[in-house]
Amino acid sequence: MNGRLKRAAQRLALLSVVTALGACSWFTDFKRQPSMQPWESPSDTIPMRGNPQNSVSVFGSAAPGYAVSRLALPATIDSMASIPNPVPADARSLHNGRLYYQINCAVCHGEAGKGDGPIMNLKPPAIFPPPLVGASAEGRSDGYIWAIMRNGRGAMPSYNRIEELDRWDVVNYIRGLQGRYQVVAAPAGLPGETGDKVPGFSQTGPTRQSPYWHHAGAQAGPTRSGVATPAAAPSPSPESSPTDTAHAPAAGDSARATPPTTTTPNTGGER
Repeated sequence: MNGRLKRAAQRLALLSVVTALGACSWFTDFKRQPSMQPWESPSDTIPMRGNPQNSVSVFGSAAPGYAVSRLALPATIDSMASIPNPVPADARSLHNGRLYYQINCAVCHGEAGKGDGPIMNLKPPAIFPPPLVGASAEGRSDGYIWAIMRNGRGAMPSYNRIEELDRWDVVNYIRGLQGRYQVVAAPAGLPGETGDKVPGFSQTGPTRQSPYWHHAGAQAGPTRSGVATPAAAPSPSPESSPTDTAHAPAAGDSARATPPTTTTPNTGGER
């Protein structure tokens, strides 16, 4: 009797092992598992997720959060003043900088950068924003202006929500307000207007039309949001000083003076 029970127990154990193995996938391992990969979108119609705060962008960074503090301190901002401006002030950059400036900066600094934005209509004014035109502002380097937007300073909060390369576009537009380039000192549209009146997709928030849309990012393609880049727009000279853009073309440069051409964006994606 004991022998029969022993044999029955052995058969039951063998059956349990076979059943357990049959319920498993032979090819599920650490290399092939049903999981989301870094930055992967759950479907072709949903854009990739943005980078976590203080992480290193997949596109690189001139001042990553782990290397340069985000405190609004003068010494911290001065430490970024020598960062060179990597974005040429072409029609695309000036137009994109105008969109970001007029939405985020003009409320304090004014549409023409004179420090007379609508916030000055408060009685008494909440803050007294400095003008962005004049010898004091024009003597600052591109990297310094870029750093002010990154960290904020004094009563100005951080505008790090404007992505890194787009902030260089704002710097170029401010240089235009200072007279270096020909720009329009006015909003691109009325309050509430969208479409080409506001900035388009960015590098950490590429709201792509389809996975084949290849103009994802401010510097990734020949056009962005329907704004054509002039073919004659030169790149900055490698001999330029890293602290400013003193070697940039004069305001009379025809390539910089040409207003951006707006067309209807391709909503179906490119293949």
